[in-house]
Amino acid sequence: MTVRVVLADDQELVRTGFRMIIDAREDLQVVGEASDGREAVRLTAALAPDVVLVDVRMPVLDGIAATRQIAASGSSARVLVLTTWDADAHVVAALRAGASGFLLKDMRPAELVDAIRLTARGDALLAPAVLGRVLDRFLRTTPDAAPPPSLRELSGREREVLTLIGQALSNAEIAARLRLSEATVKNHVTAVLRKLGLRDRVQAVVAAYDHGLVQPRRP
Repeated sequence: MTVRVVLADDQELVRTGFRMIIDAREDLQVVGEASDGREAVRLTAALAPDVVLVDVRMPVLDGIAATRQIAASGSSARVLVLTTWDADAHVVAALRAGASGFLLKDMRPAELVDAIRLTARGDALLAPAVLGRVLDRFLRTTPDAAPPPSLRELSGREREVLTLIGQALSNAEIAARLRLSEATVKNHVTAVLRKLGLRDRVQAVVAAYDHGLVQPRRP
């Protein structure tokens, strides 16, 4: 199955470079390009892509606001936020807006391709350089989103799984920690996302921190 991608960046040269990298893969296809955030939202609604690559700094509507609108629209598209700015504020804002991943523009072509594939599958993705710092500082950032959904719908085991997702553990690591099969963990993760109305694992991380299930390490 071909992963359909929309590119949103105000620099045509950047879009051209990304398109060449993406279209060179048989399983990936660029179906639209936007030079500002508002156009990115419109193209997402019109083209129903699987993944939207959104630059943080764009005219008319910035990448964070565009991500928020795409997530709120009910679109099944997953958003990867791209920036040259390795800044916690951008990462946290992107996550709270509904992004499924955050990458720096100086990544290698193979990393970009892998990121798109992972995101299309619904896997969480953050640039390794920023993941640990985001998790450790999350609660020190003032939330700009509505309170997270109630945990009352979760079973005790599902709460355990959500806590471990918040600690950035993979399904295999969670399975080893809880002495369960990976298939069972996958079923629990699916149930957590469904019951809490979350888009993917990244949003589960946000929920785990917002609910206080995971505490940041203090410097």
